[in-house]
Amino acid sequence: MWRAQVEAFAAEGWRCVAPDMRGYGGSSAPAAPEAYALKDIVADMVELHDHLGGRPAVWVGHDLGSPVAGALAAHHPMRSRGVVLVSVPYFPDGFALANLLPLVDRKLYPADQYPDGQWDYCRFYVSHFDQTVSDFNANIPDTLAAIYRPGNPAPKGQVYRSALVTRNGGWFGQAHRAPAVSPDSSLWPPADFEALVTAFRVTGFRPGNAWYLNDAANIAYAHSAPDGGRLRQPVLFVNGDFDGLCDISEGHIADPMRQACPKLSVAYQPAGHWLPLERKVELTESIRSWAKANQLS
Repeated sequence: MWRAQVEAFAAEGWRCVAPDMRGYGGSSAPAAPEAYALKDIVADMVELHDHLGGRPAVWVGHDLGSPVAGALAAHHPMRSRGVVLVSVPYFPDGFALANLLPLVDRKLYPADQYPDGQWDYCRFYVSHFDQTVSDFNANIPDTLAAIYRPGNPAPKGQVYRSALVTRNGGWFGQAHRAPAVSPDSSLWPPADFEALVTAFRVTGFRPGNAWYLNDAANIAYAHSAPDGGRLRQPVLFVNGDFDGLCDISEGHIADPMRQACPKLSVAYQPAGHWLPLERKVELTESIRSWAKANQLS
């Protein structure tokens, strides 16, 4: 996922570490869903950080890694010189459905039709967890190829597909398996995609989807952060302008982040959700410029 950025920054003298998160790749994959609460995942990162020497670092997170990086910076501010959050903004009260719903654009998602807005898929994961895992595991290469697609500007401002998961009976509807599509070569070099598939053949999708089952614990953990969860370090948020889930260019989804991050910078990219893959060079440059401007490099 991070190959392009790691190679670029390592060549410039940075020490770059891209861990397999709990439930992914070569890391442990506990069976119990509660093992994927954010408190435990941050503890993994603290232990790894100590093992690597524990010097204050720049933490970078994308998708569900963004709440990890944000929570680590909030609970362990001395470990963080700066924070880069990609695609998913920071929610000081916790990345949880209850905290996302008040921020839904109700002009686009009327409450009577789309009670959970674009976060409907989160509700479906909780109510139909076993089915979701089974549907994803039915054909792992096709699932991964279907998940990782580049952004498309055409549907911007329209109801996003994540809002229709319950209505359709799952991400893949009545087929209960991903459509047969080829991986997008602009995102994944073939060898990297094969490595991804090989890793998911070992873990399947149960561990990764279990991250969504710990909202109550994650809210409680967020509320235990010092200073109300404010991030006083320099924070960069990188936005995908065609990301139907988390685009902050309209609406209120970024309001909590703006209030909690006094040193916030935002970079906008014409892309979808998978920025580390879709805008490899541009994401690197956004981080590089921000680090230089904040005297982190």
